[in-house]
Amino acid sequence: MTDCPFCNPDEILLENDLAFAKDDLYPVSPGHLLVIPRRHVASWFDLTPAEQTAVLALVNQAKDLLDETYAPDGYNLGINCGEAAGQTVMHVHLHLIPRYIGDVPNPRGGIRAVIAAKQDYTNQTRR
Repeated sequence: MTDCPFCNPDEILLENDLAFAKDDLYPVSPGHLLVIPRRHVASWFDLTPAEQTAVLALVNQAKDLLDETYAPDGYNLGINCGEAAGQTVMHVHLHLIPRYIGDVPNPRGGIRAVIAAKQDYTNQTRR
């Protein structure tokens, strides 16, 4: 696809036969990377098992690279599947976001913060 920003990648940091990793152009923290399958497909759930394995293998390699380069205190991993989940580029990509102590006032709940009212689950009723 000629209009997909991930189908003709530039500045690849890591790669294997089915996926590659590159810097996020709009990082939320130092070292924020994207891990992207080579095949143009919108959703994680449309990837083959081999493609999912290739993406996850690069996540581990990218984590090692980020540990050496940035020494973060933690990580968030995330995939937005569909517009309702915030996906804006319809070529699946996994965000590997390094986290640092003090980067937000209260990190509790991590990715639950995508729905702000659900971030602090300690005051919510359990199902």
